[in-house]
Amino acid sequence: MTNQTPTLGTSVSSLPPEGAQPCLGRPGAAAQRPFKVLGIQQIAIGGTSKDRLRTLWVDMLGLEVTGNFVSERENVDEDICAIGSGPFKVEVDLMQPVDIEKKPAVHATPLNHVGLWIDDLPKAVEWLTAQGVRFAPGGIRKGAAGFDICFLHPKSNEEFPVSGEGVLIEMVQAPPEVVRAFAALAS
Repeated sequence: MTNQTPTLGTSVSSLPPEGAQPCLGRPGAAAQRPFKVLGIQQIAIGGTSKDRLRTLWVDMLGLEVTGNFVSERENVDEDICAIGSGPFKVEVDLMQPVDIEKKPAVHATPLNHVGLWIDDLPKAVEWLTAQGVRFAPGGIRKGAAGFDICFLHPKSNEEFPVSGEGVLIEMVQAPPEVVRAFAALAS
């Protein structure tokens, strides 16, 4: 067990939780990382019927539908909803497949993916690729909400041994007002 008493210049919030294991990643990798994950940008929930999803998320929980996105290529028809406002707004996408027989099967995993605000998406992709992180096909592109996005692949392979380990992760370029808001919150 490690001593959890902070020393001069160390805040309690920077200490590892009691009983935490040491980081198994590359030593010093965090200090070299040229980008920051700022916060949760979205969660995407899939089902066979957006109507059933809306019953809970919109009718019962009170989320506001702010838009709709349909893509034959991505086999998705989604309602874009919101929790909160301003730079701390979190998007909740309620998704159903355009064609239930086609891939990607946006409904097959009910919690389809998690989106993370990134302060510098191109730098993040470049650095993570160099570290062996596998990305899904498609590269950086405009997403449903108009932000640049890309996806970390849920499965690794021999060439890229680091992945979402079963979770699809969307990386979203944070607009300047979100970057500023998170910086102000951190200071």
